Amino acid sequence: MTSREPVPAIGAPLALPSGLVLKNRLVKAAMSDSLGDGAGDPTEAQIRLYERWAAGGAALSLIGEVQVDPRYPEKPGNLVLGPEVDMGLVARLAAAGDSHDSHVWPQLGHAGALAHGAISQPAGPSALDLDELRCAGLAEAAVAALPMAYAAAATRAKAAGFSGVQIHAGHGFLLSQFLSPLFNRRTDQWGGSIEARTQIVLAIIRQIRAEVGPEFAVAIKINSSDQLEGGLTEADALVAVEMIGRESIDLIDISGGTYFPGAAASSDRATRGPYFLDFARKARAVTDTPLMVTGGFKTRHEASDVVRQGDTDLVGLARAMVVDPALPERWLGGGANVDPRFPRFASTPPGGVTAWYTMRLTDLAEGDESKTNRSLEEALEEYEARDAARVDTWNRRFS
Repeated sequence: MTSREPVPAIGAPLALPSGLVLKNRLVKAAMSDSLGDGAGDPTEAQIRLYERWAAGGAALSLIGEVQVDPRYPEKPGNLVLGPEVDMGLVARLAAAGDSHDSHVWPQLGHAGALAHGAISQPAGPSALDLDELRCAGLAEAAVAALPMAYAAAATRAKAAGFSGVQIHAGHGFLLSQFLSPLFNRRTDQWGGSIEARTQIVLAIIRQIRAEVGPEFAVAIKINSSDQLEGGLTEADALVAVEMIGRESIDLIDISGGTYFPGAAASSDRATRGPYFLDFARKARAVTDTPLMVTGGFKTRHEASDVVRQGDTDLVGLARAMVVDPALPERWLGGGANVDPRFPRFASTPPGGVTAWYTMRLTDLAEGDESKTNRSLEEALEEYEARDAARVDTWNRRFS
């Protein structure tokens, strides 16, 4: 294959078990875009951003960190699919992301122990009192209520016009915490072995499916490991994947790592190329559910090869589609010199790279991409100032 030939592997459609057909194999992976209005509702800028990814050729875009419970948000820029939501705005967001024969799904999340302290009282599977992290433990009744909370959010998503949802069980947020023995030290039915720690995830999948019916897509994002000492191991993650694959699930999105304070991000790892392919190959042996791998894809060649070889069905692209929101269109066009050019930074203060990409999302949404020379320090200052300005707005609405 020359660089000018079409790339049929990533251009082929994919039919999911629910019957939904994705037009190609390239997905804008979930990112916390922080473009909500500070009170849980979408903004005009956010609507424009997801229409832009649809126009750029993505088969599917995932809206990161859409909260099922406003008491435990990741950040004050998150959306909330609760009873207070402005369904008119949410419907417009769904329609924008579904344009150009694309699809958009909200990623249903609950930050748990990692909830933003300025607008939350963090609580996870178990109470923790660590130097890096302190949180309360959820009562048994609160855990038992989680399936209905997720199902209610999925029902609102369906009513707004979304064709599916993704359950967030990765990156150290609540369901990832339940899977991890580092966070989950419970001795009731929700803790202990990996089979027991997976039960709340299974209960949520079943409740969502019961509420939305068989033709609505339900996906899940799960860690291949926490990459933390004492956290979720690959062996346990494979058990969880096998159990999840027996449920009525359309897609398993494989990622890894955690936002546990001080933990290195997967994007900081020294290895070149996609991050989680070895795990995906092992997952193929334990489930027939379609797979997506997210993390580390930088070239068309990488994406095409893993789909052609059968390692994954879909390729999740996050930062690559921030650098170039029309990347799928370019890759599928078969031309030369189509791979994204990623920025390089002389120094990387903690949180700086994440802040840079988040502010770049704002630039894309506002149609102003002239700030490419923004330093990490400048991005971090803008990012933190915006979050701080939203705290009062969030607390006024959800107190």
